[in-house]
Parts: sequence; structure tokens; C-alpha cells
Amino acid sequence: MTVPDFDAPVETMWEGKWIVAKRQGRWEYVARARGIQAAVILAVDDADHVLLVEQYRVPLGQRCLELPAGLIGDEHEGDTPHAAAIRELEEETGYRADRIEELGKFFSSPGMVSEGFTLLRARGLTRVGPGGGVAGEDITVHRVACSEIGDFVAAKREAGVAMDVKLLLLLAQDWLA
Repeated sequence: MTVPDFDAPVETMWEGKWIVAKRQGRWEYVARARGIQAAVILAVDDADHVLLVEQYRVPLGQRCLELPAGLIGDEHEGDTPHAAAIRELEEETGYRADRIEELGKFFSSPGMVSEGFTLLRARGLTRVGPGGGVAGEDITVHRVACSEIGDFVAAKREAGVAMDVKLLLLLAQDWLA
């Protein structure tokens, strides 16, 4: 099978501090600048509660419910998914993990965005601070029983909160039953 435009040159149409708009043949897509990637953390405590964060997202014009996450390599040279997960989990949620395991790399919208994220699972959680992110992030932390995630998401959606696609990870089991 021949893939159209796979060998066409890549052109940069526009570049900002954080993102780059590119064209390759007939395709236009967005990439992270400087090869930055993301670490997304699935943090489940010993009582079977998952940590979620809610914050305002300018592109959506509303608050969004998400798994904790952060950029890899945006400010820390030699950064790794594991190091970013440790840092971002504590910064966003106020929890520290005894164990973090890498679950793999995923792409959320591969027809439009080349950005991928590494999913990591955090276990052995201990609350060490308030969370909420760094200045200006205004992150609300939610600790939700895994058995109640469907109802929690439905209530947040009803309240006008957007849902990050990665929440499908938590909802899929109920939907596939």
C-alpha cells in the first residue's frame, strides 16, 4: 500500500515558543516545538481512588477534567518521562509515589497533531503538599473512587466541564461491558 505524501518534504508554516504548524504534501498538522513531549500520570492510591485534575484550558474556553500531566523537556534539560511524572504528580496533585511504571507511548489525535504522550502509572501514593500546580495554573485536585468514576465524570460534564480524551481509559471498562 502506498501512503500519499509520506516522502514529501516537511515545511514549517509557523513556529511559536510551544507549537509548530507544519505541512507535508497535502497534510497540515501541529507539533510541539523543540521535540517536547508529555508525561501523563495514572495515579491510583491503595484505597482504589484515582487522582484527577481540573483546570481552565484556553483553547477550549472552559475548565477541563484530566489525568495529571506535564511536559517533558520544556524547562529541564535531559528530562525523562519518569522524572517529569514524579515532578508533575507532586506539583499538580500534592502526592508523591513510591513506584512509577511506564505503560507506553500513545497519540491522542494522530490525524492532526504529532504530539505523543508517555502514560505512567503511579502507585504507593502519599500526600506531601496541597497540589494545585505552579503560580497561575489554578488546578483543582479530585480524588475519586474508581468505582464512582462514571458518575463523577457525568456530574462534571453536566456542570459544563470538558473531558480530556485520556479519561476514556477510566471509563472504557463500564462502556465495554
